[in-house]
Amino acid sequence: MRFMMIVKASKESEAGVMPDEKILADMAKYNEELVKAGVMLDGSGLHPSSKGARVRYAGDKRTVVDGPFAESKELIAGYWLIQVKSRDEALAWARRVPFQVGEVEVRQLFELEDFAPSEAIEHHREIERELAKQKS
Repeated sequence: MRFMMIVKASKESEAGVMPDEKILADMAKYNEELVKAGVMLDGSGLHPSSKGARVRYAGDKRTVVDGPFAESKELIAGYWLIQVKSRDEALAWARRVPFQVGEVEVRQLFELEDFAPSEAIEHHREIERELAKQKS
């Protein structure tokens, strides 16, 4: 099972304040534990929303809205993508994040096996195989 652990943005992260040396060291240790346990697939911090944009869809119309975005509690500052055996294991890893304040949301990713077989799902499988070839 794959889970995304989503780091919620704060006023500091939205202001572009970089983490201090202690939190960077703590995060490096935590990331190393994830890697050694064989559960980490990816993870990164994100630039503040002031450097981002949103694309809104309305029928055929596409509108680009540049950041920053008002509600920092609804924004993402970073993430980990992990592969574990259960939701409980994902939550156990989330509890170990070395934050003193903040919030991490844990969400399971859909797998193709979650969908009924169909031509569209088989097309997605072909894309996954192509992506795997490109990575190797």
